[in-house]
Amino acid sequence: MTTDLLKTSGVSAGYGDVQVLHDVDITVKAGEIVCLIGSNGAGKTTLLRTLSGMAKAVAGDITFAGQSLLGLSPQEIVRRGIAHVPEGRRLFAGMTVRENLLMGAYMRNDGRAVINKDLDFVLKTFPRLAERLNQDASTLSGGEQQMCAIGRAMMSRPKLILLDEPSMGLAPQVVEEIFEIVRDLNAREGVSFLLAEQNANMALRYASFGYILETGRVVLDGAAETLRSNEDVREFYLGVAGQNRRSFKTVKTYKRRKRWLA
Repeated sequence: MTTDLLKTSGVSAGYGDVQVLHDVDITVKAGEIVCLIGSNGAGKTTLLRTLSGMAKAVAGDITFAGQSLLGLSPQEIVRRGIAHVPEGRRLFAGMTVRENLLMGAYMRNDGRAVINKDLDFVLKTFPRLAERLNQDASTLSGGEQQMCAIGRAMMSRPKLILLDEPSMGLAPQVVEEIFEIVRDLNAREGVSFLLAEQNANMALRYASFGYILETGRVVLDGAAETLRSNEDVREFYLGVAGQNRRSFKTVKTYKRRKRWLA
């Protein structure tokens, strides 16, 4: 039986006096790829930042492998087995690809030989990085930077990777390649993923379960295939509508969202 790896219960969070998340409940089971879908400003990034300790929950609880993460620093959360790939990749400019990758292992104490073995694995997973190992990471293409950011996360030996907007600014062919790598790491290495993505079609193709966020609230969740076939999701997130296409502005009201929860 698959166990719950990450679970939030009634989590609310924000920045200062601005509350962004409201009573959010999500679950990621061990070995799953789970996606967070929503438009810009829906709260996806804030949720990932809260899970990684970059933003603080003001209510609710977050558990990982059965233990609460509340009050832990980002460094302590990494040690527990969660790695965060932020929106925009956030590589260290002025440092080489190799140095950026090794930054992912900066808190490990299992020895240089093991770390080098993991570095070799990352370079085999991302052969283009091996070709650019001594290049300034900031000069990589967008797709290569995303590969480097995921590789850096893998260097911490995570059980769960929080992946924020992996498709942002990338060509469709590169996006497909990135998602195939995510699927491969999930299948071969058993790494779970929670990915926030505006490209709902791509996210639901690769995830097994999804949550839709609007204004900081989960308004719909379910198996990825179920969400892909949902009329509302198809119209408002997948760009598919029947002959009687409705106006997003006039139809997508609070009452409609309440109907989604019914």
